[in-house]
Amino acid sequence: MTRPSEVTRERILKAAERLFAERGYDGTSIRAIVARAHVNQAAINYHFEGKEGLYREVLRAAFRGLTEHQLASAAQSGQLSREDALAGFIRRQLRPLLARDEASRHIRIFNWESVRPTPVFRKLLSEEAAPFMGVATDLVGRFLPTADHRTLVVAAIWLLGQCSIFVRNREQLSGPPVELASDEASIEWLAQTISRWATGALQSAG
Repeated sequence: MTRPSEVTRERILKAAERLFAERGYDGTSIRAIVARAHVNQAAINYHFEGKEGLYREVLRAAFRGLTEHQLASAAQSGQLSREDALAGFIRRQLRPLLARDEASRHIRIFNWESVRPTPVFRKLLSEEAAPFMGVATDLVGRFLPTADHRTLVVAAIWLLGQCSIFVRNREQLSGPPVELASDEASIEWLAQTISRWATGALQSAG
């Protein structure tokens, strides 16, 4: 049986996630979260020790939500050819283009961080990003076997950027003049196209 305190905690998280996605960290007040979650401020202090702690938990859930598929597939990817592993990685990076609701909110939260970065986010990345970056670095390392660590990290960031620009700007790119469709066929075409270009670039660099 779910305890009442766990229900309250989850309700606060869901309300905060929606508000942080809509308004960003600076634009979201404790008062607004309290009103949306139908709790009192004492509940937020009890479960999260205030707004910063609550935001940290929302960010952690968002980051894990957007990276869990890559981490779960890492072992299987190692059994594939490097080209197939790269294609699968890119396809998973573009999955949020097909997602709605929660994944969309996660993307919006990170979009806020790209224009108004917070110390909470920087600290979270230092704690959470290593496993995910390890997957990307190991992947590009299969194309660049003699590269040093710095080069591999830069290559991994470059690879991530090829996908993230479409994910971060999904709403803008869906309208004129680009009109990028977000149905499965269109996203599969995009994944195949980026995979082909990325494979060519990494093969020539290696």
